[in-house]
Order: sequence, then structure tokens, then C-alpha cells
Amino acid sequence: MTGWLGLFAASKPVISPAGPRDAAAIAAIHARSFHRGWSEQEIEQILMERTTVADRAVEGRKLVGFILSRVAADEAEILSVAVDVRRRNKGLARGLLQAHLGRLAAHGVKAVFLEADESNAPAQRLYARAGFTKAGQRAGYYGGADGRRATALVLRRDLV
Repeated sequence: MTGWLGLFAASKPVISPAGPRDAAAIAAIHARSFHRGWSEQEIEQILMERTTVADRAVEGRKLVGFILSRVAADEAEILSVAVDVRRRNKGLARGLLQAHLGRLAAHGVKAVFLEADESNAPAQRLYARAGFTKAGQRAGYYGGADGRRATALVLRRDLV
């Protein structure tokens, strides 16, 4: 009986490198996750750059999350992280981030930076649990749908 029920169990997401063919799926998740979503063309361009490291989470045949970084010398900047709204709060972003940090370390990256909206509590928890600390802030960096400007926290994590 348990074998039969297993047919309906959700498959565990598989994390693997992302490429230009993933641009449309990444753009769709990005658009649902941020006030100003990036277009498929913008994401495809990022994915085609040699300095980009990108990972995706795929469940079955569906892309359900991604993380994009740009590497410069021995530093990297995380450009964007997002998980499909139906898959949030299940540890997927944490798994994506950990796998991605491992790939960045394998590329010789020693320090990782990112910017996060100071009002985004889930992002703050994710990054704090992953060992990121505040390195600075940018007042009025993000524009909201209501026209208000939000502060971006600049976070850093050393990998070595």
C-alpha cells in the first residue's frame, strides 16, 4: 500500500547549473517575486555571460527556483534568488543558496556580497542563517509599487 501511495508523493527538487534555456522559466518566477521583474531577454543575457554562475531547482520537469551570481576575481555578487510561490517556506531557498555557495567556492570565490531589502524578513532570515553579515546599506535603493523607496542592506559572507 505504501508503494502505491508513493506514486503521488512530490518529488524532491534537484539542484543543478542553470543556462540560457532556463531564461523563460527564471523570468516567470522572477516576475512573480519582485516588483520589477527581469525580462526573459535580460535573464538570458545574464546567463550567457562568462562571469555568471547560476543554479536552478527543478521538481519533476518544472523549474521551481533559481539563484544567479556574477563573479569578479575572487568575489561574487548574488544578483537574484527566488523560489516559486507554491514552494516557499520549505527550505528550498536554503538548499539552493548552500549549493550555490559551494559552486562559488569551487570557482575560487572568497567573499560573496548581495543586497536585500531591509523590509524583506524572510530574506534576512535566510541570509543570516547562511552566515551573511551586514557590510553596509544603500538608502532609497529599491523603488516599491507604491512609489516609496526602501533601503538595501549590503550583506557579505566569506567563504574561506
